[in-house]
Amino acid sequence: MPPSFSPWQPKKDLSRQVAVLMSGGVDSSVAAHLLTKAGWEVLGITMKIPVSCDTGARPPGPGEAVRVCRRMNIPHYYINITGAFEKLIIEPFRRSYLSGQTPNPCVDCNTLLKFSLVWGFVAERLGVKYLATGHYGRVITAGNHARLGMANDKAKDQSYFIYGISAEKLTNLILPVGELTKAKVRSIAAELNLSAASRAESMELCFAAEGDYRQVLGDAGTGKPGDITDMKGNKIGIHNGIANYTLGQRRGVGFAGGVPLYVGKIDASANTIALGTREEISSSVIRANKINVLIPEEFAPGRRCFGKIRSYGRPQPCKITEADNDSMTVEFDKAQFAPCPGQSLVLYNSDDYIIAGGKIAAINV
Repeated sequence: MPPSFSPWQPKKDLSRQVAVLMSGGVDSSVAAHLLTKAGWEVLGITMKIPVSCDTGARPPGPGEAVRVCRRMNIPHYYINITGAFEKLIIEPFRRSYLSGQTPNPCVDCNTLLKFSLVWGFVAERLGVKYLATGHYGRVITAGNHARLGMANDKAKDQSYFIYGISAEKLTNLILPVGELTKAKVRSIAAELNLSAASRAESMELCFAAEGDYRQVLGDAGTGKPGDITDMKGNKIGIHNGIANYTLGQRRGVGFAGGVPLYVGKIDASANTIALGTREEISSSVIRANKINVLIPEEFAPGRRCFGKIRSYGRPQPCKITEADNDSMTVEFDKAQFAPCPGQSLVLYNSDDYIIAGGKIAAINV
């Protein structure tokens, strides 16, 4: 789209030009400031995405990115990706829920859009080869190799969400806030008098206007009622549509047992969900496909590492039992609670660098 207020007319060498993906939030705004302060010539880029429903929740505010860039004297552009976003993110999101899986659209957005289509477009049209984001993670370069690692602030680490970046692009990726704590980032934003400094963090889906994801599913999300069973297949109740449930869910399942029960299975073909105890729905062996390998020499059967099956929490000890170009199987030392097909399995080494990651396809294989 046309420049928001002034065109990109760089004066510095290509090696000091960087495009920053900016949402108007505190992290990407501070990232742009830090890069400018470090002597980079910064270009602000905001993705224009569709909002698929009216949830009545707080709407996204990409206009804030324009205001931040104007204050910092940074050229800014919108990239209209509504069509690609609908096709690559929203449609698969709907299909996944209706098939009984639990998708992770943030991972898909980073992999397919930010680090692929958008980055390629910026490089082609504006000639900028370096890309920066406000993600909490670190890129460590040693010689000809770059590693994607966890942020210093482990409580805010987001490396799990960006494992899908291709290895060859890591040397041109910059994560300015990865060395900082969230408190420090907010402090810098406050010093700059940014309105985002004290704004609550965005925890929901951007394309659902920060509301309930079920609204995105539309009429299909209401689904068709079906049986609730125990883990042995015995009917114990009625559900109101499988798209309303995720593995590990306890609240709102419509059945009260004598012990805490969680959604342990979702069978789209039979239109059933099964409830079980924490022990019944925990698994040690997990397979993933659609693999992205960042450290090939460490991606091999028998390799000890640490795995995450959801974005929060520390990686847990495990062993790679099968590994090829298309899939991997991992055995955890301790059973993991409610692995969800559609979510990601990400493996780290002892230095907190990502070895590989992929989409969870099966459990207890």
